[in-house]
Amino acid sequence: MLLAVFTDIHANRQAFGACLDFARARGAERIICLGDVVGYGADPEWTVEKVMDLVEHGAIAVRGNHDSAIGTATLSMNAEAQAAIEWTRGRLSAAQRRFLAELPLAVQEDDRLYVHSEASHPAKWRYVQTTSDAARSIAATTARITFCGHIHVPALYHMSATGKIASFEPVGGVEIPLSRHRRWLAVLGAVGQPRDGNPAACYAILDTERGGLTYVRVPYDLDTAARKIRAAGLPPRLADRLYEGR
Repeated sequence: MLLAVFTDIHANRQAFGACLDFARARGAERIICLGDVVGYGADPEWTVEKVMDLVEHGAIAVRGNHDSAIGTATLSMNAEAQAAIEWTRGRLSAAQRRFLAELPLAVQEDDRLYVHSEASHPAKWRYVQTTSDAARSIAATTARITFCGHIHVPALYHMSATGKIASFEPVGGVEIPLSRHRRWLAVLGAVGQPRDGNPAACYAILDTERGGLTYVRVPYDLDTAARKIRAAGLPPRLADRLYEGR
């Protein structure tokens, strides 16, 4: 089965729509969303409704910190992120807000774990930035492969049977064989607001039969996404950084 795994959509309709179209064209059979459906972008109603529909048809979705912030005003965020959340609250229906609030923090299926931040304490929203961060997350679960987002920068970590951990930066479009003799933590980058210097949206395809993981970069209509952010009166920096991939 081909799984398409998305994270950090951030209300970017143009990016998410382009990624979904690309994934389906490649034969993706199931959708996984790792959270942060909202925040930053100008199309929260559309993105939440789209994820709701996907879940109704068999997709898996977990909750991110921006999704949680819709119903929990006490979560700490920078001024730009907080402004976007406050604006988003006024746009979503009660059913959409309830959907986000009721999403689980993590889901395990077969030998895979899906979580927004990391597995040891999902509700603390810790970033996986180092091999020690990755080791803590891997050690907290029995899953062979953990998928997460949150940091907006793609990375792949692997741990040997003896506990030795290493990492490398995946190259878009190149399938990586995930050896069954190792445990893996795949950090997927971001659909709606990449921060690795590449403005193209990022997601991943897992071939569960072959055991191969491919990070995919998808160009999308940046101009429209940025124009909508500015037109909504959101902080201009949220539009500018789409072009920078930062």
